[in-house]
Amino acid sequence: MLAIDFGPGGGVVIAGRLDAAQCPAAQAFLDRVEGTVTLDCSRLEYVSSAGLGVLLKTQKRLLASAGKLRLAGVNRHLQDIFVYSGFDQLFEIEPAP
Repeated sequence: MLAIDFGPGGGVVIAGRLDAAQCPAAQAFLDRVEGTVTLDCSRLEYVSSAGLGVLLKTQKRLLASAGKLRLAGVNRHLQDIFVYSGFDQLFEIEPAP
């Protein structure tokens, strides 16, 4: 299950699992955001390769219009996934405290 919505301060909060089954809903939501967006991942439990694709597509679109996608509250497990995939070079990532 995945929940994604606007949070306090205009950021986006994502919770649950970003897997292939949830990607269409996540992509549809992220296609509506503009500018520099902080994605609060503190309640994100899992991201699949399809989920990484959603984040990458969103990042490319935002960068083309002088924005970007920042990832905040990234837990150790997800941080490892981003490092192994090289995504730590593509995103500004703020680890969970």
